[in-house]
Amino acid sequence: MAPVRTEQEWLDTARTLILRGEGVSAQAVLDQALSQFPSSTDLLRAQAGLFQKTGRDDAAEQVLRKLLAHDAGDTGSAFALARTLDRQGRTNAAAQVLRACLAVDANRCGPDLAIVAIELLDGMDRKRDASAIAEAAIAVRPDDPRLHAYAGMLALQLGEFDKARARYLFALQHAPRAVEWHVPIGLSSAQRYGNLDHPDFALFQEGLERGDLSDLARAELHFSLGKAYDDVGHYAQAAQDFREGNAIRKRTGNWSRKAWRRMLETRLAAKPIASALEPMDRFVPVFIVGMPRSGTTLLAELLSRHPRVCNRGELGVLARLAQQPALSGTPTRSALQDAEATYARCSRQDDAPEARWFIDKQPLNFRYVDLALAMFPDANVVHCQRRPRDTALSLWMQCFLEDVQGYAYDFGDIALVMRDCERLMAHWTRLYPDSIRAVRYEELVANPAGVVAALAQWIGIQPRPPGEIHSEARPENTISTASLWQARQPVHAKSVNRWVHYARFVPELLQIPET
Repeated sequence: MAPVRTEQEWLDTARTLILRGEGVSAQAVLDQALSQFPSSTDLLRAQAGLFQKTGRDDAAEQVLRKLLAHDAGDTGSAFALARTLDRQGRTNAAAQVLRACLAVDANRCGPDLAIVAIELLDGMDRKRDASAIAEAAIAVRPDDPRLHAYAGMLALQLGEFDKARARYLFALQHAPRAVEWHVPIGLSSAQRYGNLDHPDFALFQEGLERGDLSDLARAELHFSLGKAYDDVGHYAQAAQDFREGNAIRKRTGNWSRKAWRRMLETRLAAKPIASALEPMDRFVPVFIVGMPRSGTTLLAELLSRHPRVCNRGELGVLARLAQQPALSGTPTRSALQDAEATYARCSRQDDAPEARWFIDKQPLNFRYVDLALAMFPDANVVHCQRRPRDTALSLWMQCFLEDVQGYAYDFGDIALVMRDCERLMAHWTRLYPDSIRAVRYEELVANPAGVVAALAQWIGIQPRPPGEIHSEARPENTISTASLWQARQPVHAKSVNRWVHYARFVPELLQIPET
């Protein structure tokens, strides 16, 4: 007769087998263990983990939902289920799971757990759900400055600028290190300054006088001051602060001109992808590409006001797919189908059942237009263009956090990337002339309704009565780019020829040809 094992002994054996990669044996052990201890939370979690590890997400979901039915406040199961649903593109369902679990007992879920949930949902682009969790956590622990900083970040991206400011100021007032949490950049992005008497000028300047700041925090304070001085028309001082901020970011960054050039030449030399897939049912991607700061956010926001268009913001999935070895060179049909399914799942998600067109406005997707059109031959690629000096200045005035934007801190690098963007888009346009359309920023801000209507017609979006088109940004839309303030204001042409204000103070602009 076989010896009777304790629950822990079964669990230890199963975990050892899982670590060895012996999934079949581990499953057999767990089946035996659960026949003896059918309600064991630890054994059921181990089983769900094994299902996840072996790609059986549906089975994992069943187990995790069983655990949550038994204990709705089981945070371990809730987070595991949320991550499982996220992998399937079911981010709305993931958000609901986390919100329901954390609402069971807000006092039991401390700020650290709330922050984990906030970061997870933020990564899924579920900003409104993340904001709800942040605000609920603040209601229980109103003195935690970290929660206020996170709530400020989310309010900013949701266009709730007054709330963002209040949350950011609380964080700064109650945590000296909050200046390291991107708070100054958030504050300066939440409004347009009207005069030099605004308290933020002194706040940012006092921050720069501290001797204990990281390079990034010091750079962000300079960019924040530069933005504030630019708002009030003090261009000489703005240029000085932007120059100091850019110098820090250039010195501490790791963007490589050599790596960029190698990538660009590889892309130009790549053979066209011969095997394209068939269009998907009720799913048409719209890739808005070009240089950052060329109007991509504004165009996406205006186009998404149509009820059947869903704006997913700057998805990173196409770039991740392009790095896969199976998709380099001449990818097989099977590899393209897998990539197509992954991209569609991440873009379609589970919260826009009526949408047919899905916008991906990651500007640097101009690097992978061939892959995008091989996966989705009916996709539309919109190339945003803007006068080079305005583009260069606008890039130079931003403190990007992503390494891929590291060229933006040097005018020589900016000019190189702008030229290469035009070279590569000209290359793609020769190969795919019917799939690519250029939109000029200057024309967009001069006649937004006309430009968007013409673009919608080219994409194939059927005209709707004016009452069915949103006249303003949809409340559910979030904007996490540097244009989060501008894209929510009435469209204007004040940024056309903006570089002229800086020509005396930033002579490098004159070295960039205006074509």
